[in-house]
Amino acid sequence: MRILVGYDGSNAAKEALKLTKKFAGALDAKVDVVTSMAKATEGEQDIVLQAEKWLEYAQSIFEKDKIDCATHLLIRGLSAEEDIVKFAEDNSIDLIVVGVKRRSKVGKIIMGSTAQYVIIKAPCPVLTIK
Repeated sequence: MRILVGYDGSNAAKEALKLTKKFAGALDAKVDVVTSMAKATEGEQDIVLQAEKWLEYAQSIFEKDKIDCATHLLIRGLSAEEDIVKFAEDNSIDLIVVGVKRRSKVGKIIMGSTAQYVIIKAPCPVLTIK
């Protein structure tokens, strides 16, 4: 079994890591941690370095319990939600775990919802946590 967790360093994403760790340990699953950036230029090196630190942190969470984990920094010009769904499709992911950030209804209309898009478009079950 392969579990994909979307990670962006937020509190909701940290909760998703914790939940994924429980599931992966119980199911002897391989974990793929994905951080998505729409683009990266030389002027955005600080953002790339921060994303790499997030992934190192995420990997350390799973290494402590000897859970097989691979991290992926995706810079393909896609939005985070598109990257998550595409990665799941391309890599035969069995379960996606995403953290849900609390937003008002108006905020969701204006900004959209990564989790909402993933739930609708994903090729496998999606587990959300707040």
